[in-house]
Amino acid sequence: MSDLPPLPASTDVVIIGGGIIGASTALFLAQAGIRVVLCEKGRIGGEQSSRNWGWTRIMGRDLAEIPLGLESLRLWSEMNQITGAETGWRRCGILNMCMTEAELAKQEAWLASAQGFQISSRVVRGADLAEMLPGLAAKPIAGLHTPGDGRAEPAQATEAIARAAEAAGAVILTGCAVRGLDRAGGKIIGVVTERGRIAAPQVVLAGGAWSRLFAGNAGINLPSLTILGSVLRTKPLAGLPELTVGGARIAFRKRLDGGYTMSMRNASISDITPDSFRQLGTFLPSLISGWREVHLRLGRAFMDEAMQKRRWGMDEATPFEAVRVLDPRPSKAVLAGAKRVATEAFPGFAAMEVVQSWGGLMDVTPDAVPVISDVAQMPGLYLATGFSGHGFGIGPGAGRLMADIVLGRPPVVDPAVFRFGRFGHA
Repeated sequence: MSDLPPLPASTDVVIIGGGIIGASTALFLAQAGIRVVLCEKGRIGGEQSSRNWGWTRIMGRDLAEIPLGLESLRLWSEMNQITGAETGWRRCGILNMCMTEAELAKQEAWLASAQGFQISSRVVRGADLAEMLPGLAAKPIAGLHTPGDGRAEPAQATEAIARAAEAAGAVILTGCAVRGLDRAGGKIIGVVTERGRIAAPQVVLAGGAWSRLFAGNAGINLPSLTILGSVLRTKPLAGLPELTVGGARIAFRKRLDGGYTMSMRNASISDITPDSFRQLGTFLPSLISGWREVHLRLGRAFMDEAMQKRRWGMDEATPFEAVRVLDPRPSKAVLAGAKRVATEAFPGFAAMEVVQSWGGLMDVTPDAVPVISDVAQMPGLYLATGFSGHGFGIGPGAGRLMADIVLGRPPVVDPAVFRFGRFGHA
């Protein structure tokens, strides 16, 4: 993909954002014969789409997301063939360890509520559990195992999907920020990029952590907060689980190279910013119910956001051009905690050599369920955002659903649960 191919004068659909959601949407639209241009301000998969854990799961999902998760797993199982490239996807299974009766009760409650979807999850104990978790020193009382779940390599997968979209006819423009929407009579007629205008009757906003800022400049109140996750990867290690493992305090998966991607569970950070106060009423119920899972922090991010533009004209440089790739610093405390907890549970991790660590910003909605929807107040605009840290796993299905909605064809799953209007907006 060239950084500076010619700017198309017109297209059928413009997609804003080159993460896995935007790339997947582009792929399915292009496969349907639709002219599509994807504009990415930085590089493909440069932000959260390459910085997540790499889990592709059904287990533990909000019930609203399970049908989309099942469709995504089907697509993941074919993704190497669809893209003609190695995405790293393997059906390895995922196991959530339960150290207490309360943790087990929570997993069993989810399993009972999800039975209508005929998923493969089951509670395992004793010898079965020990066989799945070689090197385990901790003493979980049980585990919830979902053998159909899998893992993939985020950076490889997103790039592969984007290249497949390009091979199907999509135009991929990297280093090309969209400044705003071009409208006439209340309808979308195109976008204005930093390189010029592209005429298009339909636009999909898949900007991840940037979506709220972009939408706000267009007069749309998209409720979304950003949450920082901190992740590390190790050199190859032997004698540790092949399947992906989670627990109340730890999460890790094996990588294709034999190392592990690891993070601390329930240790994400929400920086307090001016926008936190603007959205306090909207997010207060979820902050109260999930206070153990997200840690609030007041620091430099408050002033950084206070100095950031919230409104701009089409002839002005935008925040998207000032910051091409969000690259937040990971939390040293979170990473140290992950290493400590992992080693306590699996002493083999004591030999780990960390070769990389990183931070990633997730865009989170008030109910932690994404928006995959048209926008009634602005015909021609569609939103595929707010994936709340779940976007990589359900990315292929979300792209397929977004393509269905744009094309007006029967949707692969019921989109009602993802409608923008559930937040009280048009």
